[in-house]
Amino acid sequence: MSAVKERRKTKKALESFTATFAAKSSNEGFARAMAASFAARLDPTVEELADIKTALSEAVTNCVVHAYKNSRGNGEIRIKGSIFEDGRIVFEIKDKGCGMEDVEKCLQPLYTCDPEGERSGMGFTVMESFCDGLKVRSKPGKGTTVVLTKKIGRGDI
Repeated sequence: MSAVKERRKTKKALESFTATFAAKSSNEGFARAMAASFAARLDPTVEELADIKTALSEAVTNCVVHAYKNSRGNGEIRIKGSIFEDGRIVFEIKDKGCGMEDVEKCLQPLYTCDPEGERSGMGFTVMESFCDGLKVRSKPGKGTTVVLTKKIGRGDI
């Protein structure tokens, strides 16, 4: 088997799930519990589990507060979770909300698109600090996708 085919093979998820739910603050706890239950099969430490739950919570909160401003839960959030052979767990959080004009600007610590509100502008910074990888794709009027990657210590399943 060639090295290229071998690399592609290791990128295929061993297990995955997809869930869609209303963009309501009350569903943040549901998302955290779902992520923790899915991650449990990797036997994470308490700290690794807390990191995953915190990062995912920030991503869901961003969808509720920013993507669907004042929508009263009318938007949807889709989460896809995947586990890989090397112990990586990846969560893709997607909304179809307002999107972002300038992703790089939004990724800056303390930047907020709601300076009059109660937000600190630290959501992406928190996600990045609790994960091993953060990717953000967004198109104005089309929505945003946040990809969180966390390597769980043991690395075997």
